[in-house]
Amino acid sequence: MQAVGLSVSFPYYNSRFSTNASPHPPIALNFTYGFSKSLTNRDRITRRKSPYVICSRKNGDDNDDDDGFYMRKSVELARKGLGYTSPNPLVGCVIVKDGQIVGQGFHPKPGQPHAEVFALRDAGDLAENATAYVSLEPCNHFGRTPPCTEALIKARVKKVVVGMVDPNPIVASKGVDRLRGAGIEVVVGVEEELCKGLNEGYIHRMLAGKPLLTLRYSLSVNGNLLDSLGNGVTDSGGYYSKLLQEYDAVILSSSLSGESFSVDSVPLSQEPGANQPIRIIMHKDSGSSNQMPLVINDSKVIIFTDSRTATTPKEAQQGIETVSVDQINLDVILDYCNRQGLCSVLLDMRGNFSEHEELVKEGIKKKYINKFVTEILPVWNECNQNDPLLPFKNLDQGVKVENLRPMASAQSVVIEGYLNFN
Repeated sequence: MQAVGLSVSFPYYNSRFSTNASPHPPIALNFTYGFSKSLTNRDRITRRKSPYVICSRKNGDDNDDDDGFYMRKSVELARKGLGYTSPNPLVGCVIVKDGQIVGQGFHPKPGQPHAEVFALRDAGDLAENATAYVSLEPCNHFGRTPPCTEALIKARVKKVVVGMVDPNPIVASKGVDRLRGAGIEVVVGVEEELCKGLNEGYIHRMLAGKPLLTLRYSLSVNGNLLDSLGNGVTDSGGYYSKLLQEYDAVILSSSLSGESFSVDSVPLSQEPGANQPIRIIMHKDSGSSNQMPLVINDSKVIIFTDSRTATTPKEAQQGIETVSVDQINLDVILDYCNRQGLCSVLLDMRGNFSEHEELVKEGIKKKYINKFVTEILPVWNECNQNDPLLPFKNLDQGVKVENLRPMASAQSVVIEGYLNFN
């Protein structure tokens, strides 16, 4: 198939915000099938406003409006898998016949059937001559599950409406081509920006070859860095609890609680049934006899260390993985995460700020930091001498901040945004 240039734009719809809050604008990325591994300056980010995720119809809707309604329903279903599907994308599917939903499903986690299969099972014989709405292009390859295209063909659906083409090179329009080759009508691009907003990390990893990286830090109201989280933000419904649910991994300093790194120093996500992100702990060899950090919680732990000390028996018994490197940096960490299939990483700037300074410098220089989350606490304090954000302040050309979005969480104000280095 000849390579075709395609402009791709997708919004990031953030579940940490309530549904009555204003939605995130989309990110637009240009890429060409077969999919370059890197993003050029031309490929980078433009954004505009996107619609709410609202499943409603106006009186007198035509077919296009009906398609939009059912696709929004598919997106709503897909979000039920938030925090469970990575490295797979979030996908929802609705089967419609004679104006009625006869089947619906979503992808719950890797290894489980995809959304289309659950929806077809729900519809049964009613799937014949029906229309399937799916938020992401159906796969056409054998992985841990059979191709969804073959399930749709076998069910004899009449039409398939696709929200977005899958940027994964092993899919990339092959599913659409297979369905059309079987005589099924296929429509692509309905509520496209909304569908792409489901899988910001997944899409970024497919295009850039690295996980999406977000920098999180706390500030006082007079703009100084704080090594703390606000009261209530780690509780269920708080922004930090939801943040942990959304990210595949979180990079942390081993200095958060002195010699021992415990569950009390790094809260777990309190969202019901939430998967916990992998804890990536930076442990730098200071030349002293400081011990390796110990972690006691329910999440997987990986310690990156520049020490040549082997893993201790206690760490091995806890199932802690230790990665010894010459130098701890973002290249090493992000490449490792990419090989593990992780799509999103949170760099949580707490603990010893000096440990984060080099990572922030590297993230700016190499343009790895895609987003930021800033928590502003109701505190007025003196300036901290160690300021890892100094590289931002000393840039010859300022970094453009886009899609700034504020919210309240407990007593804190939280601001999210995207960084555009172009």
